[in-house]
Amino acid sequence: MNRLFFRFFVLVMLSITAATFVIYFVFARLFGDPLEDIARRQASAQIFLIEQYVDQAPPDEWLGRLNKVREVSREHFDLVPLAEARGALPGRLHAALERGEIVLDPAHKAFFRRVDSKGERYIGSDEEVLRAWNLPIDLGRALAMEVLRYVIVALALLVPIALWSRAHWKALQTLSRVADDFGAGSLSARATLQPADAVYPLAERINAMAERIQGLLEAQRNLLHSVSHELRTPIARLEFGMELLAARAADPALHKRIAAMGGDLAELNALVNELLSMSKLDNAREAQRAPFEMAPMLRDCIGGLHPQPEQLLSDLDAGLGMFEGDRRLLARAVDNLLRNAQKYAARQVALHARRDGGRVEIVVEDDGPGIPEDERERIFEPFHRLDRSRDRATGGFGLGLSIARKAVTLHGGTLHVEHSALGGARFVISLPDSVLPS
Repeated sequence: MNRLFFRFFVLVMLSITAATFVIYFVFARLFGDPLEDIARRQASAQIFLIEQYVDQAPPDEWLGRLNKVREVSREHFDLVPLAEARGALPGRLHAALERGEIVLDPAHKAFFRRVDSKGERYIGSDEEVLRAWNLPIDLGRALAMEVLRYVIVALALLVPIALWSRAHWKALQTLSRVADDFGAGSLSARATLQPADAVYPLAERINAMAERIQGLLEAQRNLLHSVSHELRTPIARLEFGMELLAARAADPALHKRIAAMGGDLAELNALVNELLSMSKLDNAREAQRAPFEMAPMLRDCIGGLHPQPEQLLSDLDAGLGMFEGDRRLLARAVDNLLRNAQKYAARQVALHARRDGGRVEIVVEDDGPGIPEDERERIFEPFHRLDRSRDRATGGFGLGLSIARKAVTLHGGTLHVEHSALGGARFVISLPDSVLPS
């Protein structure tokens, strides 16, 4: 947000600067150099003496009057050859000098004027130029005045722009905070602005969108939670009925069929339990925190794998120490990752954990087929499974990885997947600095 208004401020300043130069060059092109006009006004007294006193003298008194001006004036007046005057002036002023006009040289605080282009003043006067120098020309002060004028104009523009931008900045900051809170899970976050605010219509639309999203999510969670609870009763009845049926059945084929149905029912029961777990995690704002030892929790997760993989490697840093969080939730996340690795591994599953820079990093990897790069975010979506997992050999409902990420997120951590050096998938849990000294 600050970057947006900083760029706007820079754009306004550059526009004012560009406008200043454009104004100068346009005026210089149409009306002459403004600096030369300032210099002419500053030397107006000396120009007046030449034009109205010296030039008005008869030809035989012209030099006398010039000498009188020299005596009473602090400026210097002298006669120089025409060639010298041409050399002192830029080429664009030579034509004006030839016409007998007063030509200013502000940089050297001087002006030049031909004495006589027809030789009528005195012999040789057509080859001489009157030069006045040490004139009271101060372009530095004039430039300072011009700069001050443009600064005042710039401030007159920037002050209302700044006030206008500040109001917009505060309103946009409010919208930004609402977006952050809403994205962090606070679905009741809303923008409170005054109708006079310029972004008020946008805030109203954002609030309406947030209201709609909150309603949809709450309806989805309520439906999921209610359906999951309601399914438990018929599942329990079916389990009881199948136990009675199995006790009375004498046909081995019927026993086998009942056992298969029991497996399906157990799978349905497991799905309901997963859905309830998802519902609880969705409704939770943050994890319950209590100190526990990290290494024993990870060893319990390894011991809970049945059957054990052919090669199970574990490397737990001795400095893991104590961690403040929900032991059950983190154990569930690690357990889901281990079972996922066990499911797809060819032979080897590895678990690494270390404490580094105020963070705990837990890594689960395998030597299985891996996960395509374009699927590495989608696998954390509920019920999303890769094509190769959609069979009874691998099982699963596509909820384990989603539950694992939600559990880690509630602790303020991150969970992502990348390619493993073993050849398969590498899941990395990174937990923030809530580690306690051991």
